[in-house]
Amino acid sequence: MRAPRWKVEGRDWPNRAYSRFVDAGRLRWHVQVMGEGPVLLLLHGTGAATHSWRGLLPLLACDFTVVAPDLPGHGFTTGRPLGGLAMPAIARAIGDLLRALEVQPQAIVGHSAGAAIAARMALDGVAAPAALVGLSAALLPFPGLAAKLFPTLARMLFVNPFAPYLFAQMVRTPADAERFLLRSTGSRIDGAGVRAYQALFATPAHCDGAITMMADWDLETLTRDLPRLALPVRLLHGDRDAAIPIGSARAAASLIPGADLVTLSGGGHLAHEERAEEVAALIRDFMGERR
Repeated sequence: MRAPRWKVEGRDWPNRAYSRFVDAGRLRWHVQVMGEGPVLLLLHGTGAATHSWRGLLPLLACDFTVVAPDLPGHGFTTGRPLGGLAMPAIARAIGDLLRALEVQPQAIVGHSAGAAIAARMALDGVAAPAALVGLSAALLPFPGLAAKLFPTLARMLFVNPFAPYLFAQMVRTPADAERFLLRSTGSRIDGAGVRAYQALFATPAHCDGAITMMADWDLETLTRDLPRLALPVRLLHGDRDAAIPIGSARAAASLIPGADLVTLSGGGHLAHEERAEEVAALIRDFMGERR
């Protein structure tokens, strides 16, 4: 199954000069490290990779040492953690990466499913951040009938060996990717972001990683555990998010003691890519309050 190739799909990768490859556990990680100061760990969402931080990474690097990996099964990271792509397994694998890099994050910023992984890391003691920021955080099961249909569909795709190839054929051009992103996220992003998503979507291994991750996802257990999340949490959520409704963010915030929710007016699911400067300022302000 063809995976993204660093010399091909990664040739013009955003912030490429700050990329490195690190062996930790059972994986060879692609990770970007930029800046100096307290360590800030960035975790992207399902189907994305480090390119998702192309605008935010340099802005946050003015104040922090920013560490941004491609999650297992995504982008240019290769291998599978023990336990597959279930949330606890990915959390433990990121812990292995942090030990290999000899860093401990002061805070974790997670987008979508990355926010769920960040919460799982804190709850399971994999990391001990002083704060957590969730961008369009996917912390609760899908509402209503979708709660049953979405995981079932992901599992059906997972057991179909042709599914990753079929999806890769559906997004063959940047225009295809732009339409798909707008429909599924409600966001319009720049050309560099569209090209990076298209390059990844066109590779069956990346699609397989995203499908496998969705098939193994357990948000019911995370929802039950959210009231035990004993650290400051800020959720930033666009009111035009087509993937996760703002109501889900409000419900998640109500379960986490002391969590605050900031609504990004007009923002879609990829608001951190649409409005990197605004999101960076909100993260810096939140971290300043924690200090």
